[in-house]
Amino acid sequence: MGRKIGSRYTANQILGRGSAGTVWLGEGPDGPVAIKLLREDLASDQELVGRFVQERTALLGLEHPNVVSVRDLVVDGNDLALVMDLVRGTDLRTRLDRDRRLAPEAAVAIVADVADGLAAAHAAGVVHRDVKPENILLDMQGPLGPGGAHPALLTDFGVAKLIDSPRRTRATKIIGTPDYLAPEIVEGLPPRAAVDIYALATVLYELLAGFTPFGGGHPGAVLRRHVTETVAPLPGIPDELWQLLVQCLAKAPASRLRASELGVRLRELLPLLAGMPPLDVDEPDVEPAEEAEEAQTVSAGEPVRRRGAVPLVPGAKPADSNRDTHTSMRVPGPDELAGGARGTARVPRAAGAPRPGSARHRAVTRRRRLVLGAAAVVLAAAAGVGTWLATSGDDAGASPQDTRHSAPASP
Repeated sequence: MGRKIGSRYTANQILGRGSAGTVWLGEGPDGPVAIKLLREDLASDQELVGRFVQERTALLGLEHPNVVSVRDLVVDGNDLALVMDLVRGTDLRTRLDRDRRLAPEAAVAIVADVADGLAAAHAAGVVHRDVKPENILLDMQGPLGPGGAHPALLTDFGVAKLIDSPRRTRATKIIGTPDYLAPEIVEGLPPRAAVDIYALATVLYELLAGFTPFGGGHPGAVLRRHVTETVAPLPGIPDELWQLLVQCLAKAPASRLRASELGVRLRELLPLLAGMPPLDVDEPDVEPAEEAEEAQTVSAGEPVRRRGAVPLVPGAKPADSNRDTHTSMRVPGPDELAGGARGTARVPRAAGAPRPGSARHRAVTRRRRLVLGAAAVVLAAAAGVGTWLATSGDDAGASPQDTRHSAPASP
């Protein structure tokens, strides 16, 4: 028996859960739909409901082949739901969980699709604010693109903005997913279209490398890296693609490309990437200082969340899902941001090689020093024995002629 959502829709089966609510496979007057039913604590907030109704026109008016369109908004008792197009496929996070990383051609094709969707949204004055693999859907019934990539569609437009109301999050709070937050958000500035470009470039880096450029360790350390560190090079990709990534991950929002420019530039690079295999690099280890920060967090009884899997709204209980990747955090103060490491972020390396400065690297270095030290002792001992033998031999068989060069001749 399905659950009625308003008077026109029926929710039949749960497709997934997230920090903002539950997505259902549903049925409407025009056929199958996806219904995002927001959490009850959100639906009972009259201010939030008012914001959804106020944004109804913007949400319903955003149509593009690479955007999951919102068909309807339902406000019925304790139900607050977005009725969306049904995409027959999976999200990009599930694909990454399975494959860890993608071939560069497929990764670039997917991100180019998303850039096109963002360009349409930005032209309509809508900023997504939460671009990440969980919000990118792959249409498994669509035609295959370059590198065998399925068409990519961006979903959950406007949800983060609507939930991030002034009453819920003061100016000292950040809502988002730590790995994908642009530096200006960490510093407390209002989010503009450029934050979506930074997040999408982070997604592209993750598709290529298997990890995000500034992620790993305590969420506070992740936020600090966004502000203080530059992105580390990825070995094995063409320089043209790397320069594009660097530009879109620039700390200054004005230095980043616009979404329309990014889509065009990425598609121009596709022939260069044809046939390239996935990169073979290892994820960097957590820095020693961050290991200490994590240890302090654990000793204080707080769990370390690698992906910031904490409630979207302060005080709310997390959903029972690994898709729960939003976080609401205090904006770090200038002194805290300045106190972080400056320079290049954790450097990716060839598979199997330890990162310089990591715990594994230090252990390998110690072992080498011990081996070299032992070898030096052995060599010194061998040299000493050889010298003694040589000296003994000279003493035993020396003649007056043998020693003529060892002392000056008599006048």
